[in-house]
Amino acid sequence: MFDPVGSLLYSITMTTVTVPKATYQTLVRKAKAYEKIAAQVSTYAIAMPVEQVVEEFRQTKKYSEPFLADLKDGLKDLRKSKAWKSK
Repeated sequence: MFDPVGSLLYSITMTTVTVPKATYQTLVRKAKAYEKIAAQVSTYAIAMPVEQVVEEFRQTKKYSEPFLADLKDGLKDLRKSKAWKSK
């Protein structure tokens, strides 16, 4: 199995990272997918109570308990933020 993190070649400077083109393309594709999912989840999650959102994720049995705990914390932080209060 290909390990994109293990195959990264770091340059001497702290501002430059050199990666194979295929790895870069994979990272870009995943980042775009994450952004799309995050936008949909945040819109969906804002309209529902935090506990209900987490419970619906839990019922799919696709997510680990640590992930669900992070999701819960993130949603609570989002709702405490100034951006949330202005909506």
